[in-house]
Amino acid sequence: MLDPTTMKDWEIAEAASERMKTVYQLAEELGLENRELLPYGHSLGKLDYMSILRRLKDKPNGKYIEVTAVTPTPLGEGKTTTTMGLIQGLGKLGKKVTGAIRQPSGGPTFNIKGSAAGGGLAQCIPLTDFSLGLTGDIDAITNAHNLAMVALTSRLQHEFNYSDAVLAQKKLKRLDIDPRNVTMSWAMDFSAQALREIMIGLGGKMDGFLMKSGFQITVSSEIMAILAVARDLADLRERMARIVVAYDKKGQPVTTRDLEVDGAMTALMVKAINPNLMQTIEGQPVLVHAGPFANIAVGQSSIIADRLALKLADYHVTESGFGADIGFEKFWNLKCRLSGLTPHCSVIVCTVRALKMHGGGPRVVPGRPLDPAYTEKNNALVEAGMENLLAHIETVRQSGLPAVVCINHFHTDSEEEVELIRTAAEAAGAGVAVSRHWLQGGEGARELAETVVEACRQKPTFRFLYEEATPLEERIAAIAERVYGAEGVSYTPAAREKLAALETSRLGTCMVKTHLSLSHDPHLKGRPRNWTLPIRDILLYGGAGFVVPVAGDIKLMPGTASDPAFRHIDVDTGSGRVRGLF
Repeated sequence: MLDPTTMKDWEIAEAASERMKTVYQLAEELGLENRELLPYGHSLGKLDYMSILRRLKDKPNGKYIEVTAVTPTPLGEGKTTTTMGLIQGLGKLGKKVTGAIRQPSGGPTFNIKGSAAGGGLAQCIPLTDFSLGLTGDIDAITNAHNLAMVALTSRLQHEFNYSDAVLAQKKLKRLDIDPRNVTMSWAMDFSAQALREIMIGLGGKMDGFLMKSGFQITVSSEIMAILAVARDLADLRERMARIVVAYDKKGQPVTTRDLEVDGAMTALMVKAINPNLMQTIEGQPVLVHAGPFANIAVGQSSIIADRLALKLADYHVTESGFGADIGFEKFWNLKCRLSGLTPHCSVIVCTVRALKMHGGGPRVVPGRPLDPAYTEKNNALVEAGMENLLAHIETVRQSGLPAVVCINHFHTDSEEEVELIRTAAEAAGAGVAVSRHWLQGGEGARELAETVVEACRQKPTFRFLYEEATPLEERIAAIAERVYGAEGVSYTPAAREKLAALETSRLGTCMVKTHLSLSHDPHLKGRPRNWTLPIRDILLYGGAGFVVPVAGDIKLMPGTASDPAFRHIDVDTGSGRVRGLF
């Protein structure tokens, strides 16, 4: 008997893995042909997406369901847990269902948050493989990203040391790269704050070009964004060639194509473009593809995974990062625009705990015990924090999609607190379900699954927040004012200069801001009023096809805390099993 009240998540996952389906059983139940499964051992594998999509091109798509959340506490509100629970709940209703979630980053896995497989009786398994590299997609992205940096830095060295005549003998064209205007950094999939800013090229003239550089976490790499939005290998190949790594001394972009490294980078990604096949604790198939961090990246499960799953199932549940202001907004205006897929509903995960925090509750700090305000009944805090939930409902409803609020139930929640949320959400036009999937698995998610099935019967009038031809400044203003609730937008001089250069660009708009507030300031909880969104920089992700406005003080390389998860992870040397993941 698996009991979340007495067992840790990794213990549940380990016990469940002993009786899980083989990857061959999963493939057979999905109706796949033998050649379409690329097994990695007995419990997981990759899917040959091109072969499957070619074979099923005329098959109608299933229902398309997106999962997002309210603005979370630093602990997270169980979005992946809810995604797993909903998949399992739909399974209990006899539906043929699939899910798509993002691969966890080594940064959070070994830091405070831990892995991202769900929790309790609503998890993706096997947990160890899921958390520790899976089939190597993130390693492939790290290597492809760093290969671009190798190409850039070696070219800088050669152009500095050699004349035009010598370069011509070496069949190199002088790119005249400006070392003060390099837009890429190195990548590593850990939270390594000491590497945010570094000096490279120390030593003699053959030891590289002396310059400032730095590291970003791999999942924030533009290559991860490309993996998330590419429709196929040909699309990925073209996007890889458009990555801007630096600018020359005339201010013109220098791309991976200019460095002649785009082909080799794509070669490193050939296997990674195939989605990974895993399963829930209750045996429903889950595709794992692309990565997290919707605050500093696109933060979506991949378009390829969704296209594939919609051909294989009657209901497909896909996950977006963080709250509806970030993850859903990017799903809505970027991913759906690029994929051409029309979703049927969006699920907003909500907890009593999060609303209490937004209502003025004590600070929530990872690694510290929760204040009793979060475990004891406090209707006033819940009511005061309701504005945050209502803001997210309004965001989803602007898209024309039905919104379903999932109250992710904790055992400390009182019935009065739950009913307050239900009443307010229903009055705002959302469907509502209380789900106990963490404690009861799919059986505890029946109400949620039934509510989602009912929402999918509605005919959505899906519409984007802005038209593709909308000028960039107007797009940023629309997101800031109609999604975040800002009164306006301000720009630093540097950001204003870049805005002018990109004003008429039809590239997508991928905002970077904190996930801990509707605003740019993580300390502003609830639904902040009377504030302006400050844009301090605008980045160009030419390969992904994004303009990236950066709001507030946010970094592309997180830091490791004083009590990280890696302190508690170990291996049973007798069995080889990893223990302590969470």
